[in-house]
Amino acid sequence: QVQLVESGGGLVQAGGSLTLSCAASGRTFDTYNWGWFRQAPGKEREFVAAIHWNGRSTDYVDSVKGRFTISRDNAKNAVALQINSLKPEDTAVYYCATARGTWPLLRDRMAYWGKGALVTVSS
Repeated sequence: QVQLVESGGGLVQAGGSLTLSCAASGRTFDTYNWGWFRQAPGKEREFVAAIHWNGRSTDYVDSVKGRFTISRDNAKNAVALQINSLKPEDTAVYYCATARGTWPLLRDRMAYWGKGALVTVSS
């Protein structure tokens, strides 16, 4: 059974940093592309960042470029999202997700999802 488990969320002051982690189990994800999505209260889930299975290509939504960094560790079946210079508008539940064969990542084509980690940014 495939499971994705996010960790590292919490309450952070604006301007602060945190790292979200996603641990996957149940299969090997070497050829899967990974992404982070987020859903703010009252809004739709949106794409945030992605990393190609080869680790050489990344993609970010414009609003997080220069502040967020996605990385992956195939040996550990894990992906991380380093978040710097947090803003109140970054407050959301952050989800990791993965899919094979789709790039760029599309929300509706992701094969597996985690349950999410809440990030709250106070002003």
